[in-house]
Amino acid sequence: MPHLTGGRVAALILLAIVVALGIAAAMTSPPGLLSFLDGMVGGGRGTHRTGEGIPFGRHGQTLDVWQPQSGPGGVAHHGLPVVIFWYGGGWAHGSRGAYAFAGRAFAHAGFIAIVPDYRKVPAVSFPAFLQDGAEAVKWARDHVADYGGDPRRIALAGHSAGAYTAAMLTLDPRWLRAEGVDPGIVKAAVGLCGPYDFYPFTVERAAAAMRGAADPLMTQPIHFARADAAPMLLVSAGDDVQVHAHNAINLTARLKAVGGRVLHEDYPGLSHENIVMALSKPFRGKGPVLAHAVAFLNREMPPSR
Repeated sequence: MPHLTGGRVAALILLAIVVALGIAAAMTSPPGLLSFLDGMVGGGRGTHRTGEGIPFGRHGQTLDVWQPQSGPGGVAHHGLPVVIFWYGGGWAHGSRGAYAFAGRAFAHAGFIAIVPDYRKVPAVSFPAFLQDGAEAVKWARDHVADYGGDPRRIALAGHSAGAYTAAMLTLDPRWLRAEGVDPGIVKAAVGLCGPYDFYPFTVERAAAAMRGAADPLMTQPIHFARADAAPMLLVSAGDDVQVHAHNAINLTARLKAVGGRVLHEDYPGLSHENIVMALSKPFRGKGPVLAHAVAFLNREMPPSR
């Protein structure tokens, strides 16, 4: 057994404390634990978080920015495509820090990844989270170039309730226009297991989230399907018992009926959680969710000439 000096022992003890504290903090949130594990196995290699807790909007919201590491010779990246990713949690739970694994995944694939927070139920209801989402897009328009991103190539993405926000901001132009943002700024959207056609409300968390709507139909992404919306990739999971696949299937059919551009990918055997877990390095083998999303976004947002 190699001899351990006092300095090495101290370093090992410090490492053990750091790991223990990281696990303890992450255990309060399954996505947080996943982000911790993702970092431990190198999920963040080649990326860095260049903006943490950046304020935006009018309600104390904050966001994180993830970038690929600088190019050869330390040359900073510029003009990279941008993905704004909203996490799920039934409109009531979640935090940007817990979804570091998603930011790292897209940054490693060559994107500037923005992970915003948003106000939660029960403190707010519809349309607060959409207003927060629109303010995040406005922030990206105004500031993403400072982080190496191209404001002419912005895509929206999300999982579950986050996919709802991505879909609504893509399909219903009211929210971006209210922030003085041209809805055409959205060049593509990726929805992972999102609710798009869920009225009448049969789940309490959906009813609570949408209680602020005067007309429930105006909460439904499928109601706003239009031919001139940005192209969408809608992902569903065959074993999803929380947000059933009919949401993606129905929105895909409606978009195709009106001449919209849409691609539906279903992953048989995967659950609601499996789909977002597959973005992380430890669980990427569950399915090519990240690879399909990246290929779609690169195809729809080619480099500017």
